[in-house]
Amino acid sequence: MKKPQSLKKGDKVAIVSLSRGLLGMPFCKHELDLGVKRLKEFGLEPVIMPNALKDMDYLEAHPEERAADLKQAFMDDSIKMIISAIGGIDTYKLIPYLMEDEEFIEAVKNHPKIFTGFSDTTNNHLMLNRIGLSTFYGPCLLVDLAELDKEMLPFTKKYFEKFFLNEPSFEITSSPVWYKDRASYGEEELGKPRESQKEEHGFETIHGSGLVTGKLYGGCIESIYEAYMGTRFNETPRIYEKYKILPTEEEWKEKILFLETSEERMTPENLEKILLEFKKRNILKNIKGIIVGKPIDETYYEEYKMIYQKVFSDLETPVLYNVNFGHSVPRCILPYDREAIVDYDHKTIRINESIFSN
Repeated sequence: MKKPQSLKKGDKVAIVSLSRGLLGMPFCKHELDLGVKRLKEFGLEPVIMPNALKDMDYLEAHPEERAADLKQAFMDDSIKMIISAIGGIDTYKLIPYLMEDEEFIEAVKNHPKIFTGFSDTTNNHLMLNRIGLSTFYGPCLLVDLAELDKEMLPFTKKYFEKFFLNEPSFEITSSPVWYKDRASYGEEELGKPRESQKEEHGFETIHGSGLVTGKLYGGCIESIYEAYMGTRFNETPRIYEKYKILPTEEEWKEKILFLETSEERMTPENLEKILLEFKKRNILKNIKGIIVGKPIDETYYEEYKMIYQKVFSDLETPVLYNVNFGHSVPRCILPYDREAIVDYDHKTIRINESIFSN
């Protein structure tokens, strides 16, 4: 698995719209400007890819253009990082264009770059993982770099800054506060802080115990379920199967799975249905352990916890709950296929190797 190099001041960062084409809409102009400004404050040079600012209808109708932007970013040796603008619902449509493009595949292998985003960007992560690149389930441009408060949220910023460091290891900790989702992301919100809440739970071990070492893998639970079942787009499982994107049964056995739920706030009944499907496929039995993201706004916090306890009750797989990644704010970075040590007794997570090649 190829590692990218860490960032340094002056590096170019490509901004891509791989799913929902919000970035170029007039009502997002203040967020685009703020995200670009924050990247420059880190000493980085933002590069907006050719199709990233096209409107929502155009990008929805032209997944090949979205794919072309990602390819161009990987082909450009001067670009060191690629950041997704935001998630969406149909990033899987890029997979055929890119997985049948040998030039793209060779560029990913020979010129590994930092790639970060979350939500529907899960599809891009899993595709790049299959090609052999270690990516990062972490910040995107619109809701992290372009946080509407006067600065980035401190916890999120701390983990974004790790892209500049080549540490031999680091810890994923529980944020002392969490933030409610904004009712509006309009220009009138500029400079206004999010409503914050003291973290009352911290990381919770809700099933099992012990010390587990494995390779991190996962993403948004809806995206992974869609890859297997095609409930929203019936072609998704066929595409995933054709290009062998998902792990084999043997490959699952080396993984620590991370899962989180989206802003759609699925019902506990739907969560149970999805987990039972994963259980039927032996994924939950085969993995070494699981870490679960904090639900957005703590919606269904206790109900989700009970579902995980119920589904895992006859399994040995340990479950750590309420970790700050994915849709809940703030968020850390989780590096795909890097070795992690999860101590379910002491409720700690350590990335146990350098996430960069330099």
